[in-house]
Amino acid sequence: MSNIIRPKWLKAKAPGGENYKKVKQILDTYGLHTGCESADCPNVGECFEELTATFMILGDTCTRSCQFCAVKKGETSPPDKEEPERISRAVKELGLRYVVITSVTRDDLPDGGAECFEETILSLKKNIPGCKVEVLIPDFKGSLESLEQVIKAGPDVLNHNVETIERLYQRVRPQADYRRSLGVIETALRLSANMVTKSGIMLGLGENADEVSQTLVDLVNAGCQLLTIGQYLRPSDRHFPVERYYSPEEFAYWGSRAEETGFKKVESGPLVRSSYHASVQYNQSKMVGLR
Repeated sequence: MSNIIRPKWLKAKAPGGENYKKVKQILDTYGLHTGCESADCPNVGECFEELTATFMILGDTCTRSCQFCAVKKGETSPPDKEEPERISRAVKELGLRYVVITSVTRDDLPDGGAECFEETILSLKKNIPGCKVEVLIPDFKGSLESLEQVIKAGPDVLNHNVETIERLYQRVRPQADYRRSLGVIETALRLSANMVTKSGIMLGLGENADEVSQTLVDLVNAGCQLLTIGQYLRPSDRHFPVERYYSPEEFAYWGSRAEETGFKKVESGPLVRSSYHASVQYNQSKMVGLR
């Protein structure tokens, strides 16, 4: 199934506009990484042109070997204590009022990188009053202490992606656990009832309709409020093969199904990724009375 042809609708805007160059220059100036670039996001041209970016903390090298992800694997470096302040300066220069912070997974650190998340959130809240902060966090290997540390810093949205259905975890996410990921969302909402919870899934890895439906139910039952659904795109021949490409109409269907299941707002489309239109989705959720 790995040789199936990529369809026409999976074409994204090529990067290269003036704003794109501006964002690149600011990122280079402050020595920052983004999930947009490290994860080969197809929307990097569109988002940079809109002067937005998903900042990736704790370096650009991951300690896990997920079979769907383009982020570099290998030897890591110690956390950069100055990184949170540099992110604040870059965000201020870009004029952002909504910021998404993610990270590589750092199982080599005792706290999984929770301190860096905490310091980044606090720095943004201090230096840019009124700025909304969404964090896309790893599972911290199930550490309650690490999750508490992040939540106490006061993010507005806590995002943790389950990525795929439970059956595929051992093949696609061998160092992760489906139930543990659901537990991150459930525990986060219990720790902070005023915080918005979010997750994301990919389609095209070999799941069936019943399994997608069950994943939606599991997420809603865990307390997840916002959702992104996107097409899995194979980063290289070394990664997990694409089993199927879903049409835009099918993504519209699953978006509707997700909202019927209980999600407050859903972004669903072939090129949708975790932070795609994140501020719009958050603001729309507020309009329908979500916390």
